[in-house]
Amino acid sequence: MPDDSLSTSEVEIEPPEFIDKKEEAEAAFWRLKRAADLWRENRVKRVLAQEGESIFRTVGRVMYVITCILFDGLILIELPIYFDRTAVAWTLYILILIFAVRFQYEFYKKWFEVDISQIEFENH
Repeated sequence: MPDDSLSTSEVEIEPPEFIDKKEEAEAAFWRLKRAADLWRENRVKRVLAQEGESIFRTVGRVMYVITCILFDGLILIELPIYFDRTAVAWTLYILILIFAVRFQYEFYKKWFEVDISQIEFENH
């Protein structure tokens, strides 16, 4: 009988390697590096864009963030305390907190956003 009649369990078929682990590891490294470089570049742009700001805007930004933290952490937390720490009170607190943080973030972007569109770096 010819050798072609061997069952599939007798013949070990090794699947071809489609993905080279070393190449994939290197590609993943370069993707992470590009993402980190982009984040770092945007951070530097934001810092450079703030150099020309007035001191009032800079202090206003800090005061706004402090006020938001105090409101969210001290004022809103009284809601569950007044309602005897029930599940409904905590649920209401979380929902109001989510709404408040979104609202505060929108105002922060509106009042204190830094324009980085004018700053360009040379890419080597």
